[in-house]
Amino acid sequence: MDLSLDHDAWALAQDAADPLARFRSQFHIPRHDGREMHYFVGNSLGLQPLGAATAITEELQRWAEIAVEGHFRGERPWMHYHATLREPMARVVGALPSEVVVMNSLTANLHLLMASFYRPSRERPAILIEAGAFPSDRHAVESQIRFHGFDPARDLIELEADLPNGLISLEAIERVLAEQGERIALVLWPGVQYRTGQAFDLAAITRLAKARGCTVGFDLAHAAGNLELALHDSGADFAAWCTYKYLNSGPGAVAAAFVHERHANRPELPRLAGWWGHRPETRFLMGPAFEPAPGADGWQLSNPPVLAMAPIRASLELFDAATLPALRRKSVALTGYLEALVKTHLADCIEVLTPADPAQRGAQLSLRVTGGRERGRALFEHLAARSVLGDWREPDVIRISPAPLYNRFTDVLAFARAVRDWHPA
Repeated sequence: MDLSLDHDAWALAQDAADPLARFRSQFHIPRHDGREMHYFVGNSLGLQPLGAATAITEELQRWAEIAVEGHFRGERPWMHYHATLREPMARVVGALPSEVVVMNSLTANLHLLMASFYRPSRERPAILIEAGAFPSDRHAVESQIRFHGFDPARDLIELEADLPNGLISLEAIERVLAEQGERIALVLWPGVQYRTGQAFDLAAITRLAKARGCTVGFDLAHAAGNLELALHDSGADFAAWCTYKYLNSGPGAVAAAFVHERHANRPELPRLAGWWGHRPETRFLMGPAFEPAPGADGWQLSNPPVLAMAPIRASLELFDAATLPALRRKSVALTGYLEALVKTHLADCIEVLTPADPAQRGAQLSLRVTGGRERGRALFEHLAARSVLGDWREPDVIRISPAPLYNRFTDVLAFARAVRDWHPA
């Protein structure tokens, strides 16, 4: 690896040899001052696939030409549109197709799943999350605790970091479960922590929590499309994730959910029901009794928002073509190159918060600028002015996430050069 900032031959050679290089041309790359941006914000909003407009236009055309008959006719009848996404989405998260459904938004899905899997009692009322969880997750679990008549001040357990830079060890999770596991009804944990970029071992967390009798769910907003996941094998009860980050499906895109197959045929599970969660064989008999569909489909509420789902289909086609193992190999190399450049040339002004072990992170590096928040904001704005776009998370974190579907080694080099220009050695 050539870590020079003054020569770009090595980075250009890596891009030329990249077997995934062709996928960059399948995305709209934003421009700034007449040139393509170096875009590192796929952890917040992925770029638009060229196929997204085509996928939407196809459904608009079908609506224009055959209207209501589009539910039953054509290559992808709207009645079953969500089913066309089932298998490719299951491949993204390492699940059985029956365990996955595309529906709603992330926090709505978490609430629906907690309605079934957070069943607190006087003896076991608590939910365990990480301290500094994404606000929507914290709001959701706090409101669930209140909804069931318990007190978040006592029954929301927020595990503080035990390692530098806000990181949490598996040993800390094990300790809190040993100390308070008998009180914990649900462990709701991130696949990747949004601020630090730390990735967690889902199977290990599930095993520890199950040993204490806890139900386990995961928020995979920053993990789906970023890591190679094995949700089914992890043994988790449920999970939910959005599709507008690494899955490149558009702002506010429809989210997805996972329910493990052991819950597939449990009609006794309490749930907030809707007619699209009813068994499809009898749904249109319009009877009053709810008969849940087997698998994750049984948590659906309403018929699929086809126009909103179309971009997901376009994105998943790219993931299937690229394959997650190949994407992950490139991601490890890209983020490793980013980390090496920072530590070699920029360590006097930037601290890396994300774990150095590639097994404990995805694409994202969370960076803190020495000297405080104002210097951090100054660098962030300097980068944006030079067509290098990351994102900012309060109070003082710049997140840089090279997405392997469209980012290049030369993008990473451009980031490092822009930082050096701001803070020359």
